Amino acid sequence: MLKQTSSGGVSAIYPELREKRIIVTGGASGIGAGLVEAFAAQGSRVVFVDIRDAEGEALAGRLADSVTHAPVYHNLDLTDVDAVSKSITGFIDELGGIDVLINNAANDDRHSIAEVTPAFWEERMNVNLRHQFFAAQAVSPAMREAGGGVILNFGSISWHLALPDLVLYQTAKAAISGLTRSLARDLGGDNIRVNTIVPGNVKTPRQDQWYTPQAEAEIVAAQCLPGRVMPHDVAALALFLSSDGARMCTAHDYWIDAGWR
Repeated sequence: MLKQTSSGGVSAIYPELREKRIIVTGGASGIGAGLVEAFAAQGSRVVFVDIRDAEGEALAGRLADSVTHAPVYHNLDLTDVDAVSKSITGFIDELGGIDVLINNAANDDRHSIAEVTPAFWEERMNVNLRHQFFAAQAVSPAMREAGGGVILNFGSISWHLALPDLVLYQTAKAAISGLTRSLARDLGGDNIRVNTIVPGNVKTPRQDQWYTPQAEAEIVAAQCLPGRVMPHDVAALALFLSSDGARMCTAHDYWIDAGWR
C-alpha cells in the first residue's frame, strides 16, 4: 500500500514502524525535517533535536494534529559531548526505549584550506563527525537490551566528487563510512544494524544558497535521472533501511543521488 506524503512524495507504509521510537538529530529543517515528517507519518514516536529552535518548534507544531504521535522537539548542541550522552539517555527514558537513531546533523559551510586553524578543525570535526559516535554509543545499551535496533549515519556525496571549499566537511564525511563499518561489526552480534545514507544534492533552502540557477542546471545535467533529489526521497530510503525489509542490510553506504557523477 502507498501513501501520499504531505511533502509531495510517495512512500510505502511500513506497519512495523508504527510505535517505533526514533531519535533524529538536525531535524528542524531540510533533510532532517523530511525525516521527522516521514517517520511521524508512519505512526512512529519521534524525538528530534537541533539548535534552530524557531524552526524545530514550528515543525513540531505543524505536524501535531496530523499524525498519531506529535513529534517532540528539544534543543541540543551536539558539540557538547556530555550533553549528547545525557540528553539521549533522557530521550530514551522519555520514549520508553529506542529503535532507530538517525545521525543527520551536519554543517557544510564553505571554507578554504588557508583559513583552517587547529580550533576550526576541532569545531568542524565536532559538528560533523564526533557526535555521531557518541550518539551511537549512548543508544547502543538500550538497543542491545531490546534485542536490536537501527543506526543510520549520514554521509555525503561531496567527498566522492571532490567538491571545492569543503575540505574539513569532506574529511569528516569520509570518516563516517569507516565509522559505520566499525560500528556495524562491533554491534552486529546484538542485532543492531548500522548503515550510511549518502545523499546527492538535495533541494533545500540551505543548499539553494550555494547554487545559482545555472549551477543547479549543471548538477541536474550530471545526474542520470532528471529533476532534483528532495528531502522526501531521502526519507523514503531511511524508512526502508529502518524497516524489517532491510533486516540483512548493514555496514554499507546507500546512495540517493539520482546518479550524480
